[in-house]
Amino acid sequence: MSRKIGEKSEELATGFLERNGFVIIERNYYASKLGEIDIIATKEDILHFIEVKSSYGDFDPVYNITPSKLKKVINSAHHYLKHKGLDMAFCIDALLIRKDEVELIENITL
Repeated sequence: MSRKIGEKSEELATGFLERNGFVIIERNYYASKLGEIDIIATKEDILHFIEVKSSYGDFDPVYNITPSKLKKVINSAHHYLKHKGLDMAFCIDALLIRKDEVELIENITL
């Protein structure tokens, strides 16, 4: 059940990002044991590493972005940049899906 919800959420997220000028580079990038990045996209020469969190009930998905999760995304982003030989501006974003409402929080920090 949660995998199905995750796939639906990533489809909503991808459509939202594309409608807002992002170009999707990769989805579900696995950085070995470091972790996974849900979506990697570019917009205006900035690389965005995007963590997608969703909730279809009363729980706000923003609470699923924990310091340990953020650390994994950051480490995975550095792995991606090194693996691809990239030296460019980047940011870590969260895309929250509450039922069918989508909110992008760019350059998140805790």
